[in-house]
Amino acid sequence: MIASVRGQVSHVGLDNVVIEVGGVGVLVHVTPATATSLRTGSTAYLATSLVVREDSLTLYGFADADGRSVFETVQTVTGVGPRLALAMLAVHSPDGVRTAVASGDLNALMKVPGIGRKGAERLVLELRDKMGMPSGPVGSPTAGSAGPDWVRQVREALVGLGWSAKQAEDTVEAITPEAGERPDVSGLLRLALQRLARS
Repeated sequence: MIASVRGQVSHVGLDNVVIEVGGVGVLVHVTPATATSLRTGSTAYLATSLVVREDSLTLYGFADADGRSVFETVQTVTGVGPRLALAMLAVHSPDGVRTAVASGDLNALMKVPGIGRKGAERLVLELRDKMGMPSGPVGSPTAGSAGPDWVRQVREALVGLGWSAKQAEDTVEAITPEAGERPDVSGLLRLALQRLARS
């Protein structure tokens, strides 16, 4: 894998740059923000991710390794390819993506062209435990939050995904694990969503 490139910038486009590396011009796809930060003739360093297809080798570049990490992680979700992953980073910073996923902020995720409500829900469900932030929603619990942490986390996640507080409360009660079992928040959230989908 080509993990990074460093060299002189020979071309800057709207969403791509060409960097001269050892006498070879390497085309790197980037976000508009990254492109505007580079100047023709200057020396640039980009963390990169190489996407291999049957008919192409495409290089995507980022200002740092954190952007590359988020780019690669979001592609583990079904239906998210490199172009959509790059679009997410064009709209949100890496931390912005993490926060939106961790807090179940569907509206923030739906600001990305190509992501609808179903796609946003899938991103939250599949990435909540992979983005390097706590599995619970960001922010401190409200004064009215009662019960163990997993109860609050699952309840708030369901409300954040669009269900009413009563639906969330009833569903959490229905999936309460046996006494003594160590609750798995991610697994319980999936179970809750499956139960709501059938209701």
